[in-house]
Amino acid sequence: MSETIYYSVLKSPIGDLVLISNGEALTGLLMNAHKDEIAGSQEWKRDDRLLSPVRDQLEEYFAGERTEFDVPLEVKGTEFQKRAWAELRRLPYGETISYSEQARRMGKPAAVRAVGSANGRNMISIIIPCHRVIGADGSLAGFGGGIERKRALLELEAQVLKRVARLEKARLCAV
Repeated sequence: MSETIYYSVLKSPIGDLVLISNGEALTGLLMNAHKDEIAGSQEWKRDDRLLSPVRDQLEEYFAGERTEFDVPLEVKGTEFQKRAWAELRRLPYGETISYSEQARRMGKPAAVRAVGSANGRNMISIIIPCHRVIGADGSLAGFGGGIERKRALLELEAQVLKRVARLEKARLCAV
């Protein structure tokens, strides 16, 4: 028996994003690099209305109006991968850490490569923010959506944080 996969395509500043749902939770947010990973015998049905809460939150994110997501997610992976993705969800908006720091935070300091591999298998990019993990030397190492998209996401978040800081400073000066 095949399971229906619901999808929607969102035009974004970093290109088309394919949103995938099982009807109850978001199961994928994919960019070009992951398109081959979603093939299968399941029936695909476009449903923009079902995925409108995700679409709305992503549009708010790209407009600089949202720093956290609150859509139901369903991730499939090994226990280690799920732990790595849970650690990614704890990363504050606009902040970056290295793969080695992520491994350390997971209590597995020697598992740097495994962390990188787990992040590379993240099928819900942006919402599970693997773009916030960088190389130990500060380089923009590894991102399934491509380095240019990673750079664009990090720059977006940095600009939003700068704008918020300027507004806060202006508010404090007005008091």
